[in-house]
Order: sequence, then structure tokens, then C-alpha cells
Amino acid sequence: MFITPAYAQTGAPFDVGMIGQFLPFILIFVIMYFLIIRPQRQRMKQHQALIAGLRRGDKIVTSGGLIGKVSKVVDDSELEVELSEGVKVRIVRSMVQEVRSKSEPAKEGA
Repeated sequence: MFITPAYAQTGAPFDVGMIGQFLPFILIFVIMYFLIIRPQRQRMKQHQALIAGLRRGDKIVTSGGLIGKVSKVVDDSELEVELSEGVKVRIVRSMVQEVRSKSEPAKEGA
């Protein structure tokens, strides 16, 4: 009915050790890194490159769903976007979701 003292003092039949106890947590972190963290970093780099490459004449979509044409690059953090004929708004560059069509670069002689 009760466990004998000699049987209770022997310990576990299989001693895993410190690394064996943390191995499942390490495996979970490695899996999370490759499935979540790494792809998110790649998307952030692509978005930063997209924002850095904006210039006048590009058709863009904002994160709010507005479609417009970049009429002026104000500075490193702001753009002036023409939503329709005569309607211009200033937006923050980071709010650009995608670029629909890129404009041709300006010629140096013109």
C-alpha cells in the first residue's frame, strides 16, 4: 500500500538533466523564429525599401485604402498625394501600403 523508503530514495529511473528539461522550450523557440519572426523581418525590409523608393508620379495605396498619385515628396517622412483632381493631402510615408505603378525616373537633362 505504501512505498517503501528504499524504493522512494532511488529517484527517477531516467535522469534527463538540465538540458533535457529545457530542450522542448528551445525547440519551440527555434520553430517560432523560422515560422514567425524571420518572415516578419523580411516583410519589414521589403516595406522599408518600398517606402525609400517612392518618388513623384507613383500611384500608391495607403493603409486606409485611399488610392492616389504622389505629387510631391515633402521630406523623409511626408508625402503630398493627389487623391483626385485638385484634392491633395499630406500623408506619412509609413502609411503607404503598396505601390500600384512606378513612374519613369526624371531625365537629367530636362
